[in-house]
Amino acid sequence: MLQVGVNGYGTIGKRVADAVRAQPDMTIAGVTKTSPDFAADGARAAGYPLYACDEESVDEFHAAGLAVDGTVEDMVDASDVVVDATPGGVGAEYRPLYEARDTPAVFQGAEAPDVAETSFNARANFDDARDADYVRVVSCNTTGLSRLLAPLAESYGIEKVRTTLVRRGGDPTQSDRGPINDILPDPVEVPSHHGPDVQTIFPDLSIDTLGLTVPATLMHLHSVNVTLESTPDSRDVRDLLDAESRLFVVPERSGIGSCGQLREYARDAGRPRGDVWENCVWGESITVEDRDFYCFQAIHQEADVVPENVDALRAMFDMADAEESVARTNAALGIERDGDARPDPRVAADD
Repeated sequence: MLQVGVNGYGTIGKRVADAVRAQPDMTIAGVTKTSPDFAADGARAAGYPLYACDEESVDEFHAAGLAVDGTVEDMVDASDVVVDATPGGVGAEYRPLYEARDTPAVFQGAEAPDVAETSFNARANFDDARDADYVRVVSCNTTGLSRLLAPLAESYGIEKVRTTLVRRGGDPTQSDRGPINDILPDPVEVPSHHGPDVQTIFPDLSIDTLGLTVPATLMHLHSVNVTLESTPDSRDVRDLLDAESRLFVVPERSGIGSCGQLREYARDAGRPRGDVWENCVWGESITVEDRDFYCFQAIHQEADVVPENVDALRAMFDMADAEESVARTNAALGIERDGDARPDPRVAADD
């Protein structure tokens, strides 16, 4: 049983912890918090061993009446591997601690690529993480693009990718983030950082990306154009994407026409926190004109990297091949096409 520590029990960390605990071959060795806030209470309520970030914080936790099991150093010592879910840039500061204790680590996409030996997406380059000590799971947007581009590249070849990313201003809890009543080119320069990040997964891919930030918190929305090397039929492309376990092709009859409705749909389906782990590709938008493919897809920024973190752990410790790991992760989380846990378009269609 792989003992996994989670450094940073925030938006991503708490979701990864729950996902790891759901796996049959992993367990949580502990989680860390910087302060005794509501999330720390939640970690204790969930039964996770709780660690403070340093000795000074231990006193703060005790003063708040919240017991801790030690500091982050103690958690690393208790772990076979650490998932670092600290804020962007902080993970790189923690890497020397992991190295000093000979403990492998998974970092998140907000870290620079050089924090790890390889960037990771389960669908596109699972084997690159085999036996690596330090792996970076790419960002939510890069994860979403990689899942979409991998089957297109394998089946038809890709000549050029052009994507506009309409990004939420902040997560629901980030009240200090994003514009209140504005739409921002973010960044104004072209390409945005997303294209180079996708190239950490597909090094030879020709891709241009533009980014916008809007006053919303629910999801990101991608407008995607891919020039393919061959000319498939739109129906064939839709079938190809629909066969991917982490792509949810939203059917027209579902009546789902917005990111808000997708989140409501996930909540109605009983997903924890209303999480949408899959890309949501609107079936109506899937279009092929000559060699140009087009679609709209929605990405839940709080959730889509969660199964990728689990798969990265299996790759690093050679616990399964890509297909088996993805199947295990999906089954444990309820990402099952034929199961009740996967959002079923008939639910909305029959209302």
